[in-house]
Amino acid sequence: MKRKVLITCALLLSFTAVFAYFADLNGSWKGTLVAPDGNEYPLAYTFKIDGDKLTGTGNSPQGSVDLTEGKVKSDSLSFAIDVNGVKVINSGKYFAEGDSISLNIDYQGYIMHSTLKRATDK
Repeated sequence: MKRKVLITCALLLSFTAVFAYFADLNGSWKGTLVAPDGNEYPLAYTFKIDGDKLTGTGNSPQGSVDLTEGKVKSDSLSFAIDVNGVKVINSGKYFAEGDSISLNIDYQGYIMHSTLKRATDK
């Protein structure tokens, strides 16, 4: 009986720690994407975490798009956005110590990389 209680408590504490860890992903993030042609594109995302589900929006001068298929697991995240009818897959890792996200972006087979930092706009 004591073993079941200890295991249950350990699991609850683990889940609480994971959810607290990802609560830090909530909010606005910005970065720059350098495309294969050398052009730079600003990236701006607003993330919301609910359990292991990631929702939010991608913002650009052309408007906002909703994130779809968003997931979080441990220190990894993934989501998709629609760019002019093309599904763009984003996957990455969150680094709490640097308050940054290392993001890989798959646009029609071209893999690009960006680092997002928490937006400090007020």
